[in-house]
Amino acid sequence: MAEVRPATGENGVGSRAIRVGTRRSQLARIQTDSVVEMLREFYPDLCFEIVAMSTTGDKILDTALSKIGEKSLFTKELENALERNEVDLVVHSLKDLPTSLPPGFTIGAICKRENPLDAVVFHPKNCGKTLSVLPEKSVIGTSSLRRAAQLKKKFPQLEFRDIRGNLNTRLKKLDEKEDFSAIILAAAGLKRMGWENRIGQLLSPEDCLYAVGQGALAVEVRAKDQETLNMVSALQDGETVLCCIAERAFMKRLGGCSVPVAVNTMLKDGQNEDGPNDDVQHVGITAKNVPGQAQEAAENLGIELASLLLSKGAKHILSVARQLNDAC
Repeated sequence: MAEVRPATGENGVGSRAIRVGTRRSQLARIQTDSVVEMLREFYPDLCFEIVAMSTTGDKILDTALSKIGEKSLFTKELENALERNEVDLVVHSLKDLPTSLPPGFTIGAICKRENPLDAVVFHPKNCGKTLSVLPEKSVIGTSSLRRAAQLKKKFPQLEFRDIRGNLNTRLKKLDEKEDFSAIILAAAGLKRMGWENRIGQLLSPEDCLYAVGQGALAVEVRAKDQETLNMVSALQDGETVLCCIAERAFMKRLGGCSVPVAVNTMLKDGQNEDGPNDDVQHVGITAKNVPGQAQEAAENLGIELASLLLSKGAKHILSVARQLNDAC
């Protein structure tokens, strides 16, 4: 059952109501509110309603995400509502969206990226420490195979255990029990929740490469809904779009969302130059306000880098990683 909450503002009763779909979690609500606020600044005469609903990923809390196998854990119910015309657009964390969207949908906007790095939140008894100085066999909580794989190599003296739940739940498990010495979370989510003070250590790309799309918010719409597509394109951040197109193309070439892929992406100066725009989708993204040539170059970069890794044995490594994950 979806919950409908009118967005606040001074829009008149006769204004067109734009229905915005989101997950029920506190973080999802905060992220959606921020997107709606930006839209309201561009379109002060429009009225926005926020429609919140639970997803499969919100309901399955006793199994590691990497073992569930479903590619649309946090998006399927929202896309169903979009397909049934119950909402006009949906706000997602981009990293939750598969590299191939269902037919009829597109990512109409990607907002300016927040810090994409991973962060360590320590148990209160370990305040002021870093991962490198924790006692041997200290247990670190993470729901991400990507994080665990990298950090096991960097910190072999530590143990890594799955921890599920939303941010509030995971922090409560950390603080109120002795099961974990620390947990790993996305810095962006902590900042959006107003919990930056809980970040005890930011993990540099040398320690832990981040997830594809991490830190970016995406707005998904019906591909043929040109009116809504034009509206949300005002939210587009060109640099973030190009980085995320490259990352998503890289992941898709390596096998999609079912593989533990990590990245670190930077846009070189002069690569976001003016040029003709197009409505062509690039790995599920329609970026009306970003030059088409730049989008194509970003997608090709991701594909070429992935192809290079595959030629050097990445396919075998990823296959073994899947087998080990399934066996655990």
